[in-house]
Amino acid sequence: MRTAYAQSKYPDKPIRVIVPFGAGGLADVTTRIVGEKLGAILGQPIVVVNQPGANGVLAAKAALAAPADGYTLALFTNGTAISAALPGTQAFDPVREFVPVSGLGVFDFLFVTGAKSPFKSLGDVIAAAKAQPGTMNIGTISAGSSQNLSGALFKSLTGIDCAIVAFRTTPDVLTATLRGDVHVAIDGYSAVVSMLKAGEMRALATSGPRRFAGLPDLPTAAEAGVAGFDVTSWNGLFATAGTPLDIVAHVNAGVADALADAGVRATLAELGITSNGGPPADIGARLVADIAKWTDVIARTVIAKP
Repeated sequence: MRTAYAQSKYPDKPIRVIVPFGAGGLADVTTRIVGEKLGAILGQPIVVVNQPGANGVLAAKAALAAPADGYTLALFTNGTAISAALPGTQAFDPVREFVPVSGLGVFDFLFVTGAKSPFKSLGDVIAAAKAQPGTMNIGTISAGSSQNLSGALFKSLTGIDCAIVAFRTTPDVLTATLRGDVHVAIDGYSAVVSMLKAGEMRALATSGPRRFAGLPDLPTAAEAGVAGFDVTSWNGLFATAGTPLDIVAHVNAGVADALADAGVRATLAELGITSNGGPPADIGARLVADIAKWTDVIARTVIAKP
């Protein structure tokens, strides 16, 4: 059932959502899927503006340069929290300069290896790394990314001596994994699902606290022996500080309706994303908690500045 909104002149023109990644990525696709439905609900189109680069700073600055009137929103992710936690990269304050609007979705990463790899489980990887210290390579995208810090957290919690190899793009990571240049890769389900179905790769574990519904037989990293490992990434909408609260509530209600749509939920699920809206305070608290979490992880690991 569609929510009955309070009478409001907002919105009376298109709403921009600035995404800190290029077109075609998981954050971009998620925003477009939800945005199409949200635009129909609010009566104005949602225009996705891709502003990649500088670890999300360019996108944030573009959003901050616009009036705080609800017509320019920012997409934040787990990567936003990581950027805020990385030393020397705090070009903006996502907590002070923005207000939360709504979560969109949450998703886990997968530990994968090539189909020809001898590793049948994450336990095999850990055992091999401990038997031959310094010989294991784990591939991820760029240093400081969610995937990269997931590798660092894995290394820290297991105590293994391995190299976390950062590549420029996901295709680079996966190609290196298929060639055997790296032994294990960490990336999203949507990035590897075609290779899993084709039998070119093998999934070893998922990064979240619960098993992934799309691969119910796949254990979590914690179940596979890495106690305390829990990495769940997310996407959410934020507005610049000073945006009227009635506008924030209006968009939040619209997102709730969009995420309640069976077609939207099914499309997101195919990408490995669980739709996850909730009140603004929920995604705001998630951002704050993740900044604290990754600040601690970074302090305990050696990560190159991106």
